[in-house]
Amino acid sequence: MNVIVKTIEQTTEEILTLAATHFKVPRAGLQASDDFYKKLGIDSLQALELLTRLENHFGVELPDYEVQGVSDFSTLASRIQARL
Repeated sequence: MNVIVKTIEQTTEEILTLAATHFKVPRAGLQASDDFYKKLGIDSLQALELLTRLENHFGVELPDYEVQGVSDFSTLASRIQARL
């Protein structure tokens, strides 16, 4: 069985692409350091939607305590990366 290990850069890129697609914003306008609430213009319910989509995409479960207070893509990527 081959296990494919993603780099943090690949994980971040996938998150940015999924977020851009889901919220219909240009991917080029998103950076890893961006605050996703501000950049995507979303509220906490929409952020939860994004988290659910990311959990499904990566096949991970992110406990609330790990994502509470997280608002930038790079921190989100590192939390997901730790569970891959």
